[in-house]
Amino acid sequence: MTLLLAACGPNPNAKKVDTATEGEIRISVDETYKPLLDSEIKVFESLYPKAHIIPSYKPEAECFKDLLDDSARMIIVTRDFNAAERDYFKKIKITPQSLMLAWDALALVVNHANPDSILTMDQVRGIMDGTNNERKWQLVFDNANSSTVRYIQDSINKGKPLPANTMAAKTNPEVIDYVSKNKDAIGVIGVSWISDPSDSLALAFTNKVSVVKLRADNGSEFVLPYQAYIGIGSYPLKRGFYFCLKEPYHGLGSGFATFLGSYEGQLVIKQARLFPARLNVVFREANLK
Repeated sequence: MTLLLAACGPNPNAKKVDTATEGEIRISVDETYKPLLDSEIKVFESLYPKAHIIPSYKPEAECFKDLLDDSARMIIVTRDFNAAERDYFKKIKITPQSLMLAWDALALVVNHANPDSILTMDQVRGIMDGTNNERKWQLVFDNANSSTVRYIQDSINKGKPLPANTMAAKTNPEVIDYVSKNKDAIGVIGVSWISDPSDSLALAFTNKVSVVKLRADNGSEFVLPYQAYIGIGSYPLKRGFYFCLKEPYHGLGSGFATFLGSYEGQLVIKQARLFPARLNVVFREANLK
């Protein structure tokens, strides 16, 4: 009887399964979203003290690699699964989840001494593929495998290579620092890295560099990457913000994904100057004095 009771008792070595609001998981996050995800995790863990999200910030390509080789159950990235990735999951009989949570944007930043802080999209395309002959630019990205590089190559260059003098500064803060010290540099970073979180009107950016105004191909005015312009599409360098999840049960990854799409999670996105995709946003005209 003693042996039977011992066999039926809890196994101290058994692996605990997390729930939607308890446990610990590691997630991989596109490094352009570090300011935002740090805030999201802080709020989520304050609501659910028994939950612990451990993020690893890295280039987007490495995030998808982590998901495919089971190093991470959840990733936060700038795109949905592509056809090849969905075919792979179908072959191994797994149904992953994904959802766009917000509209994000890339910002172009230049040195304060640089007079070219207003550009058309034709000029941007010329800078990105090296055919712009107006002046010599030093193009700077955060990482050679980052989502910003992929977006420019796919959406702006349409497969054309980047100029030979393109450089990678390793991180978004290093891009800002490099541009602030080099007059001919133009950096490409996520908009949340330059937004001033203390600005209640979301109209202020970092004072270390100048943010470039852009005009869309069919646009009539040059605009900065403000939330409203991102939301209505007036700002042209616009992209999605997604979670991709591979979880065989309703665990902590599912719980955190639900939170990101909830009212509270979307408010954090709003504060980070992205445009929330799961909130009913109403635009109103106002006069500022």
